[in-house]
Amino acid sequence: MAVVTRTISFQTKGRDDMIDITSGVQDMLYASGLKDGIVTVFVPGSTASITTIEYEPGLLRDFPRAMEKLAPREAHYDHDARWGDGNGHSHVRASTIGPGLVVPFQNGRLMLGTWQQIVFVDFDNRPRARNVIVQAMGE
Repeated sequence: MAVVTRTISFQTKGRDDMIDITSGVQDMLYASGLKDGIVTVFVPGSTASITTIEYEPGLLRDFPRAMEKLAPREAHYDHDARWGDGNGHSHVRASTIGPGLVVPFQNGRLMLGTWQQIVFVDFDNRPRARNVIVQAMGE
């Protein structure tokens, strides 16, 4: 059993910016030389999430609309009153989706569905430099 850990870094636009990181995760997996196991994809931070989605224009519009219904930007958040940063909705949205996921891989390939991509979602209210930790465990 081997463990390989890498970081993927990028800049986001904030405000529900969705970035397809599937190829970055797959490239890391190829480079690791591992054939079978699991890969964990994790974002350190409390205003962004990792999930899977069909990364296509319709869903790139639908997902933020759904998040707006779940945790509206203009609602009152005690977090905003305490810190004054106006991103209470970002924390609620991120905690609902979650900071990471685990994907199995076989023969060095992620076992994702045909229309399933790994995406990073930045819920914060400003652009940010972000890191995603990718850790593969296997043989």
